[in-house]
Amino acid sequence: MPCITIQLELLRPAVAGTKNVLEAASAAKIRRVVVVSSIVAVDINPKDWPNDKIKDENCWSDRDFCRNQEDWYSVSKITAEEAALEYGRRTGLDVVTLNPAVVFGPLLQPSVNASSQFLIYFLKGGPDRMRDKLWHIVDVRDTADALLVLYEAPEAAGRHICAPHVITARDLRDLLKSMYPDYPLVSKESIYDVDHPAPMTTDKLKKLGWTCRSLEETIADSVEYCQQAGFLDDVEGGAPCRFPPFYNKI
Repeated sequence: MPCITIQLELLRPAVAGTKNVLEAASAAKIRRVVVVSSIVAVDINPKDWPNDKIKDENCWSDRDFCRNQEDWYSVSKITAEEAALEYGRRTGLDVVTLNPAVVFGPLLQPSVNASSQFLIYFLKGGPDRMRDKLWHIVDVRDTADALLVLYEAPEAAGRHICAPHVITARDLRDLLKSMYPDYPLVSKESIYDVDHPAPMTTDKLKKLGWTCRSLEETIADSVEYCQQAGFLDDVEGGAPCRFPPFYNKI
């Protein structure tokens, strides 16, 4: 897809849409707006951040690196969050942001999203390779609770990482194997080694009183939903399960 098309279809709406909401909030005399960003605005090849230093809310992903990787989703998230926080500083509107990790949990919609496909691929396996990356995971229900905390806590300010569970791809495979031994799972050979920089911290959000479910509970509820929805069923003659390519970019 040409870069100009991407700018029109993804980058421009991400920034313009955010600004439109913030301007409407200002006009309505709203005191606080909570903007949902992502950990992709925190975690991707940050400049001037040592690999062994825990990433907190002062850490920003390298937008130029993401652009060179043609990772337009991350570029849009970085740009929109920067614009939202700058709008708050410039106008006095109380803007706070939430940066969720890979979101697991029961779905409201009847179709599979990228994070559900991530989990489904681990369970069913397929032809794609993946990095033994350090993944950060959060439950969708805990993400909703975090939004309420940020809306209600007077002391909430700035960015808030929401990434409580940290696990490598190999360890996630092993955990799923122990919980669901009857599923084929992604093969060990398809997971290749990469360096592990320091993880992100969710301490700022936790200090506001936010708590979360265990990773095991989140996985169990996610898999139960996928089973009931038929997402884990094999379709005769169907295409093989694929790992969402976006997750090999971030």
